[in-house]
Amino acid sequence: MNFEQWAEGSSILHGASPHIKLIGALCFCFAVASCQHMQPVLAGLVLACVGLLLAQIPLGSLYKRLFLVNIFTLVCWLTLPVTVPGTAITHLGFLSISREGIDMALLITVKTNTLVLMFITLIATSSVADLGHGLQRLKVPPKLCLLLLFSYRYIFVIHAEYKRLKRAALFRSFKPTTSSHTYRTYGNLLGMTLVKGWQRARRVQQAMLLRGFSGEFISLHSRDVRPADWLILAGALCSTFIVLVLEYSGGAL
Repeated sequence: MNFEQWAEGSSILHGASPHIKLIGALCFCFAVASCQHMQPVLAGLVLACVGLLLAQIPLGSLYKRLFLVNIFTLVCWLTLPVTVPGTAITHLGFLSISREGIDMALLITVKTNTLVLMFITLIATSSVADLGHGLQRLKVPPKLCLLLLFSYRYIFVIHAEYKRLKRAALFRSFKPTTSSHTYRTYGNLLGMTLVKGWQRARRVQQAMLLRGFSGEFISLHSRDVRPADWLILAGALCSTFIVLVLEYSGGAL
């Protein structure tokens, strides 16, 4: 599992303060998500692609992520044209395909890809630890920030524990089949994973209390806001403004 494949880089976006990028991403994505016309969403898609170029994200690494996202949009293409009422453009047996359904599926597809690309541009270019500290600087409740940081840190530990237990079962000649023994084995495997995770959590809590943990992580890579960060925020807010102007002008200037 690798959730930080784009967090390392030398672009201007990689070096920006995480809380600045969070503000810009949230403003832009809320604006795009609220659009009902195609033109502002297409403008947002173009701006998101410009952000990708600034972030120097390898385009080859985006295909798998976009493929997974567009599985959802494929479901929309299969259902919306035959369920949304409107002007029928053709018929498939007793089903009629409406123009309004196709327009809605297209809008959802473009909107979804725009949001994903912008989040990759502004959010995925920071590590999860930096994002947690960025949320703290935005005055998000500390418990939510700690929940994010601990969840990200120990999901890998739990996954490694699960793999260790599964490997031990395979060494004991366990072969999964459709039998009650297999179901019991997997049930015990999941149960032991939870027990091991709880035991690890107790040890971590005791270790942190012994070290005087006061409920807040101190970042070793604190980043002050630089002039370049304000330029990034200004660019994100200008992009948001362009999308909103196109939307509230009826989709056309």
